[in-house]
Amino acid sequence: MRDCVVIKWGGGLITDKEKMCTPNMQIIESLSNVMKRCMDEGLNVILVHGAGSFGHLRAKHWRLNEGLLESYNFEQQDDCKSQKEAVSIVRNEMLTLNKNICDSLKNLGLNTSVKSPHKWARNTGSNFDGNILEVFSDYQDSICITYGDVVDCEDESSFGILSGDDLVVRLSEEIPNVRRLVFAIGGVDGILKKPPESANEDDLIEVWSPDLKFEGIHNTEIDVTGGIGLKATRGAEVAMLGIEVLIINGSYPQRVFDACMGIEVLGTKIIA
Repeated sequence: MRDCVVIKWGGGLITDKEKMCTPNMQIIESLSNVMKRCMDEGLNVILVHGAGSFGHLRAKHWRLNEGLLESYNFEQQDDCKSQKEAVSIVRNEMLTLNKNICDSLKNLGLNTSVKSPHKWARNTGSNFDGNILEVFSDYQDSICITYGDVVDCEDESSFGILSGDDLVVRLSEEIPNVRRLVFAIGGVDGILKKPPESANEDDLIEVWSPDLKFEGIHNTEIDVTGGIGLKATRGAEVAMLGIEVLIINGSYPQRVFDACMGIEVLGTKIIA
């Protein structure tokens, strides 16, 4: 059985997070080439991608991460009048972003198999309900792709956001032969001691464990999940399984490839 790598493309890396539904096709295509190189080297790859401007902006406006808020007086948008409409629109926006990614991979001759969470997962957090082994049973035959999504919840919240950072935990735990989890993020080389605007190259934390403090990037005006802090926390959970976990700058394709192959690379290694 071939080794498997779970890779997460951050939403801020693959989209312009300031403009509604705007993909960064140059980055997507460069990362797709990395996927092909990994497959050519004999790796199985499972891809999880974020939402960026295809989910976070609208989800933030409609507070979808908080579930159904029937008594809140929302300001309506031109194309959306309610939270429930927003759930449907965000799901469709995510399918549009996913299609851009799939088309890029297919143009390189790669087979893809999309696993949209709203079709098979319930509830939020890394203990969400969903049969990973059944849904991802074809991971050795194609690149299985999933993503952060709005899913149904079984409590009074009715719905919520299942983060891609939660998905990678379950994938790493339950898919056989996962050797590495790689977070490819935008704008920074890994976890920094200071906010990016005041950091220099000496502020990169090369090895991080949960007892180390840092001031990470998390744009609360846009982001409806946990930013780099959630990646670090979930990464530490995966590291406890004996799986290598790395956070790297996805703008450098060679770094992403090296990280997937287990070659030492600039970035942050997460340990339990």
